[in-house]
Amino acid sequence: MIKIKKRKILLLPGDGIGPEVVNEVKKIIEWFNKKKSLDFEIEEDLVGGVSYEKHKKPITDEVFYKALESEAIILGAVGGPKWDTLEFSKRPERALLKLRKELKLFANLRPAICFKQLVDASSLKPEIVSGLDIMIVRELTGGIYFGEPRGIKPIENGERKGINTHVYSSNEIIRVAKVAFELAQKRNKKVTSCDKSNVMEAGILWREEVQKVKDEEYPNIELSHMLADNCAMQLLRKPKQFDVIVTDNLFGDILSDEAAMLTGSLGLLPSASLGAKDKNGMYEPVHGSAPDIAGTGKANPIATILSFAMALKYSLDLDKEADNLEQAVQKVLDDGLRTQDILSKGKKEVSTSQMGDAIISKLK
Repeated sequence: MIKIKKRKILLLPGDGIGPEVVNEVKKIIEWFNKKKSLDFEIEEDLVGGVSYEKHKKPITDEVFYKALESEAIILGAVGGPKWDTLEFSKRPERALLKLRKELKLFANLRPAICFKQLVDASSLKPEIVSGLDIMIVRELTGGIYFGEPRGIKPIENGERKGINTHVYSSNEIIRVAKVAFELAQKRNKKVTSCDKSNVMEAGILWREEVQKVKDEEYPNIELSHMLADNCAMQLLRKPKQFDVIVTDNLFGDILSDEAAMLTGSLGLLPSASLGAKDKNGMYEPVHGSAPDIAGTGKANPIATILSFAMALKYSLDLDKEADNLEQAVQKVLDDGLRTQDILSKGKKEVSTSQMGDAIISKLK
């Protein structure tokens, strides 16, 4: 079999359960190398709290340059109570923001899919979530998380005030809107744009620019505008009315977590952070570091494995292999194997590594 060119994949397991779930992806990458002659080149390094422990910074320049040179970055999770008292600039989460900003990963794709095998795991009625398949596109490098001025300043009477600035330019809005419309072209040709144009000037600009992109470049896409708070309500009331949702950094952060829980478990949901087409992407599970179960073998690796499937699709141009991996996950769920977070009566509980091994067996 002819070997294709090496593709660099950087594994950044991070904190908490990150190393456990990323290890299952590592096993899958090694399987692809051995069985499919894909010849991925794997590098692994520190990020987040574990990086701070060793280097006194959440990400080193060396690791950042490795990320620049990689075609795909698989991130586990960063953060935990252990580092909550650190100075803001040294907290584990700053590594994540630096990677997103410096790699220009401006579009975060977070699918919320309710697996048919796990409909009963959702807190909503089966008829409301069965067949759910939403893609949330969150702007990732602008808005209130990055706006200036920011900080905590002393004011009179011994009080302090915290300042964060919500700011967007036309270009930042236009480029993420295009990502949403392009995704909609391959789905159901329907986009919902969420903002707070009733109280925020940045929201007015957001609505105007998204509408302009639709009118000028995507006349065949159905576009509706919705206030973000209404969207939060509608996701619980009638989630299947949505297909692609595009929104800013702050609202995207909140709405995508809400949509995630419609599916029953954060342990199932992947995400992709993408930039320009010739740039690398970063892929990570939606769940956090879950320090309370770290090292117990209870973590669900499916979200991280499906994040790697997204990497195969969006960064590595291997759609066939991505489909193969996604189907393997479905087959394992069909067999009734469950990690603790999605366990229900009559199903078999398995550990993190057993779930990974089962998925590999379906690839075979």
